[in-house]
Amino acid sequence: MSEKAHYTGHRQRLRERFAKAGAEGLADYELIELLLFGALPRGDVKPLAKNLLARFGSVGAVLAAEPRALGEVDGAGQAVVHALKLAEAAAIRMLGDQLRDRPVIANWKALLDYCKASLAHKMNEQFHVLFLDNNNSLIADETQQKGTVNHVPLYPREVIKRALELNASAIILVHNHPSGDSTPSPADIEMTEEVCDAGKKLGISLHDHLIISRNGHSSFKSLGLL
Repeated sequence: MSEKAHYTGHRQRLRERFAKAGAEGLADYELIELLLFGALPRGDVKPLAKNLLARFGSVGAVLAAEPRALGEVDGAGQAVVHALKLAEAAAIRMLGDQLRDRPVIANWKALLDYCKASLAHKMNEQFHVLFLDNNNSLIADETQQKGTVNHVPLYPREVIKRALELNASAIILVHNHPSGDSTPSPADIEMTEEVCDAGKKLGISLHDHLIISRNGHSSFKSLGLL
């Protein structure tokens, strides 16, 4: 009974601290603890929270981790994996909502926040295309391809074909570099030029190509590559 009371008291104190000071008043492992309370209603979740951080390195990386990798951490069963992936999905949905019904170009910070939340901590490369209307508002964000740890293919013809299907006037390419280095590769530059050229022929503008990594991002437009 005393052990149960100890855990219950700890949970209540942690909830009260969060209510009073928000996330800024909590350590990273304590924030993960709060996310785990619903999944594991009994017991001490602090060791699991710390193990998750030790394995993946940050709160963002824990939420972005693949379910299989999360499940490899001792104590992280299906309920834990579900709770963490739900938190990630809610965060990405919230950031994505900030982009809708307003010009993406004029809301660049929100766009970067959304792309980082979606891709910065992925272990394999993914290629997303953001399709924009005449007002540069977001029509859709679609994953075009998923690749390996250091390569993902993209087919310019398929990108432009999809833009025409969505009646998009412009696109933004986004992909991640799991290595942490967001520097464009020669292959990235060549492929971007191909997409740009294909789009011009059909009146579809390529506004930018963003490379996202856990250590930062690169913009082809800012680098003078577009």
